[in-house]
Amino acid sequence: MDENDGFHSLGRPECMRLLAGAPVGRIVFTRRAMPAVLPLNFSLDADGSVVLRTSASSELARAVDGAVVAFEADRFDAAEHSGWSVVVTGRATVVTDPAEHERLSRTGPRSWVTSRDEVFVTIEASMVTGRHLVGGRTLYGMDIAL
Repeated sequence: MDENDGFHSLGRPECMRLLAGAPVGRIVFTRRAMPAVLPLNFSLDADGSVVLRTSASSELARAVDGAVVAFEADRFDAAEHSGWSVVVTGRATVVTDPAEHERLSRTGPRSWVTSRDEVFVTIEASMVTGRHLVGGRTLYGMDIAL
């Protein structure tokens, strides 16, 4: 995006820094051939993958395993008309390796709603994009009064 339209693109390092500080994001996946969006808490793994924790019997775990999904997090200040949005796109995988599950049990996100049969889902950060909304109302780079 052009900075003159009030937005500017964020590089991968800045996107990952912003994601690391976000408490909640949204996974976008396909449910019965239709787009679905679910908000949930998450963490970032050392390799940059998004890590989710959910019930093994959940529709989410069944729908995303092996699928390409998107994950989005953002933060906006409505009063200042500023904020950012980051999207991670990549293949989601339900973690089945016991050692990896144990590691993520220590380092991964904590469920806000616990389940007896929790699994971890990782989203490979194949594509990471972000944009920052520059504060203030702009129209083609010029402040406008409303």
